[in-house]
Order: sequence, then structure tokens, then C-alpha cells
Amino acid sequence: MQQINLGEFDADVIFKDIKNVHLSVYPPEGRVRVSAPTRMDLDTIRVFAISRLPWIKQQRQKFRDQARETPREYLDRESHYVWGTRYLLTCIDADGPPRVELAGSKLKLFARSDCDEEERQEILATWYRGQVREASAPLIAKWEQTLGVQVEKLFVRKMKTRWGSCNSQRQTIRLNTELAKKPVECLEYIVLHELLHLIEPTHNAKFQLLMKQHMPNWELRRDALNRLPVRHEHWSY
Repeated sequence: MQQINLGEFDADVIFKDIKNVHLSVYPPEGRVRVSAPTRMDLDTIRVFAISRLPWIKQQRQKFRDQARETPREYLDRESHYVWGTRYLLTCIDADGPPRVELAGSKLKLFARSDCDEEERQEILATWYRGQVREASAPLIAKWEQTLGVQVEKLFVRKMKTRWGSCNSQRQTIRLNTELAKKPVECLEYIVLHELLHLIEPTHNAKFQLLMKQHMPNWELRRDALNRLPVRHEHWSY
């Protein structure tokens, strides 16, 4: 990875076997990354990035203005989100395998009394992972049939900078565990987004047209996805 200076800040440059330059701005502080064809020189990349400075600054300001969720400590009456709804965590001493249940406005975590913060965090993370896997299965089946594609394997992982990803050659997709905290409509947007990459691997005009054709309100879903709650280490899409 190399860097170019854009005056007030630097941008990371990653060279890839691609045809066009791609510019991304990541929260929480607005880190800028340019993906460029391997043949392109740094001066050309810098000129391109400077031409997009107004947009870059707008995105960076948006992230700085965005309120952020405080770090979780996994204690009683702490707020946690499940499918876009806020719940209060209730830690309950219990023998046997740990488990998580939703009851009214409570997110109940059953675990032994000596379970520490790190263990409670892992229990919830495992539960969230299961939620994403379970909720995404019918959505993947729906869009596979609509698009005429097939997913060979689904991975659900915690990712720091992306809500999802697709390997079009292996026909696999990855979904972020944190999607279980967002409305289901946001999960469906990401599922469609990644399955469309099995048809068109890039974000070119064809891809944008397909998104609009199959999900006319996809931009509203994307905006909802990137609103609160936003963790300090997290991302946009």
C-alpha cells in the first residue's frame, strides 16, 4: 500500500488488477482509499483524487457529524439492537450451555455467574451470527431464483469495513454479523447487492442498473443501513 497527499489529509492507494479507479471513504474518521489499476502512476491517481475532493470532503464531514454508539460493556440494562429494534440486556445466572432469548423489550443472556465481559460479548456475537445466517437463508433463496444465480457457500463473519462481500469466481458471499442489528430490509439489500456481483463483479453502470431494476428503493435501504447505531470501528457501504 502507498499513500498520496491531498493537502489536508493523505489517501491510501492500493494497486489491483482492475480497469478503473475506485474511490472510497470510510468511517469513523473518513479514511480515504483509492483502488487503482496496476499500470497507473501515482501522479495520475493524485490528479483523479483531487478532482473528487468536494465529494471526499462531504463524505468525511458526514462521518464526523454522525453520532456514535458508546462501547458496549455487556451489563444489565445496556441497550442492544436486534433487527433495528432496541432491547435492554438482562444477564441471568444459569447453568448449562449459554443462550440468548428475546422477551418483550429485553435481550436475555443466560450464562454462568462467573462469565466475564469478554465471554458475554462472544456469546452475543455467536447469537447474532446465527440470526444473520437464519434470516439470510430465505432471502438468498428468493434472489437466487429471481436472478438465476447460485451461491455455493455463505460465510457469516464480523468484518470491520464492509457489510458484505462476494467472490464471484468461487460463488461465495460473506455477510457481516452486525447486520443482525439492522432492519431486515437492510439485510435484504446487502444480499441482493452481493448476489448481483455474481452477474457483474464491479460497481459499473450495468450493476447500478440491475440494482435499480430489482430494488428501486435500494438507496433508502442503504441510508438506513448506515444510520444509527454506528459503532466506533465500523463502516459504510
